[in-house]
Amino acid sequence: MLMQRLIERHGCSGFDDLHRWSVEHPGSFWREAWDDLGVVGDPGGESVVGSGFLDTTWFPTARLNIVDTLLAGPRDDEVLVAWAEDVPRRALTRGELREEVASCAAALRASGVGSGDRVAAWMPNVPETVIFGLGALAIGAVVSTASPDFGPVALVDRFGQIEPTVLLVSTRYRYGGRDFDLCDRIAEVEAQLPTVRTTVVVGPDDDGRRDARHRIGWEAWLAPHRGAPLVTEPLPFDHPGFILFSSGTTGRPKCMIHSAAAVLLKVLSEQGYHLDVEPGDRMLYATTCGWMMWNWLLCGLGRGATIVLVDGSPGHPGLDRLWALASAERLTFLGVSAALIDSWRGSGLRPSADHDLTALRTVASTGSPLAAVGFDWVAEAVSPDVHLASISGGTDLCGCLVLGVPTEPVRRGEIQGPALGLDVVVLRADGSPAETGEDGELVCRTPFPTVPLGFWGDDDGARLFDAYFARFPGLWAHGDHARRTPSGGFEILGRLDATLNAKGVRIGTAEIYRVVTALPEIVDALAVAQPHGNDTRIVLFVVLAPEAVLDEELVGRIRRDLREQASPRHVPALIAAAPELPRTRSSKLVELAVTDIVAGRPVRDVSAVANPESLRWFEEWTASVTG
Repeated sequence: MLMQRLIERHGCSGFDDLHRWSVEHPGSFWREAWDDLGVVGDPGGESVVGSGFLDTTWFPTARLNIVDTLLAGPRDDEVLVAWAEDVPRRALTRGELREEVASCAAALRASGVGSGDRVAAWMPNVPETVIFGLGALAIGAVVSTASPDFGPVALVDRFGQIEPTVLLVSTRYRYGGRDFDLCDRIAEVEAQLPTVRTTVVVGPDDDGRRDARHRIGWEAWLAPHRGAPLVTEPLPFDHPGFILFSSGTTGRPKCMIHSAAAVLLKVLSEQGYHLDVEPGDRMLYATTCGWMMWNWLLCGLGRGATIVLVDGSPGHPGLDRLWALASAERLTFLGVSAALIDSWRGSGLRPSADHDLTALRTVASTGSPLAAVGFDWVAEAVSPDVHLASISGGTDLCGCLVLGVPTEPVRRGEIQGPALGLDVVVLRADGSPAETGEDGELVCRTPFPTVPLGFWGDDDGARLFDAYFARFPGLWAHGDHARRTPSGGFEILGRLDATLNAKGVRIGTAEIYRVVTALPEIVDALAVAQPHGNDTRIVLFVVLAPEAVLDEELVGRIRRDLREQASPRHVPALIAAAPELPRTRSSKLVELAVTDIVAGRPVRDVSAVANPESLRWFEEWTASVTG
């Protein structure tokens, strides 16, 4: 076990002692991690220069390309497996994957893409998306991905900001046994992305809807470059490689620019040290291309693991789909959302009774806090011997702040400990340390490699500063409501901001408002997440235009438009008509006040509400719904 070897190498008494060393000697820790985790490239001289979050530079003289690490190893090893609904299993050896990536990199160069250019993929979780991403990273381009259930509005809100030159799309996808055709949506998206010079199409394309000037099929695009050697571009450590998106709470989603090398090193430290992923392991994380866990899983190639992609519904054709795959693929690592564990528990599913899970060593859970009963279910229905690692972090750092510790016991309802190299604590609002068991905010006190390089379009860094460093000067404020446990673990209690978190997926309220208020019957809207059982659900409040009625027909149109223009995850569980919405004196919606009310909590700050009398209606509505 890599974590245990690191503890012994430094003569530490245990994880807490090792963690203390890692935050007191960050340069030594991250340099050692580079070697321990098999990063390919020249680390250069110093590992870290500077001391504060905004003036620290990591590996300033390093040169590397992460594709060299991700594709290192024997050619004949199976390294990429893909399962999709009603489609035969696909598999690639490392040699085959290298050849595909080489062809893609050459095709991108021939399409005029160079270092620093942006390319985007609107794709299912399939091998072509991985190949495209690796091909772009090989030449120093910047990759951004989104899943096909994002509608044109949500997609253009993201990709429109970063101005990609090449767009990878799929003409259709399948979810829950249903086929979804995207041909018309592709044309709609292309019309709003004028910088796209080439659209590469995976899957059959309707010739009647093809624009021959811009579109080319995947195979036709690669064909002239078959047999090309893989030529990777050596890059600085801080060269941008990924753009990930915030959830769009207060407007268009923020475009977070991440160093590819930093993401690789941080994620490998999580997989190798904290989650015990070893070369030869087989790992699956149930994710779409629109979630940072896709990038996280991609890094598993760098551990010498086989990554298993799964596309479509985790509940089709049966609720045990992922467990059947775990058995068939001899998975050693399975990652899922806490909401999915809840659904399995509620259904009475007993995976170990029906499937051979003897190869499985680790089950990871993220997306939302995993309740104690979820821990119980894994121990009883899967195995008491697997390492159940509840992990928490975010798109902001493309990694984890707190996560599993394989050398320590698992305690129900708790995340085991902080990430190595990150001094993670819980602080009160005044910046003083919270006591054990006291609620506060999750904060990191030391710089780490995956602090975003910046937000796209935020040239002076003001938005980046406001997002993470304004609340506690000099510290990273993550925005999670948390407490420290007596064992040294963490409990994550939810988000402090207005981001909705429904079934483990973060959703921005602005994305909902943009669609809903386009309806003539709706003049205003406010969405919140309400605790519901062991999960949360989205509740949408709307203010109607005069003469409008919130009947079944209007509710149906609201749901349909959100599903089609944003995604199925944006569709609220409940919709209610409110007479008035609370706003500040500058006319901003006061979402947190309503969030507190529907959660049964006292409103934290009524002084900011210009029309506090409006809150009474929400109190009465909540009482009527919760009884």
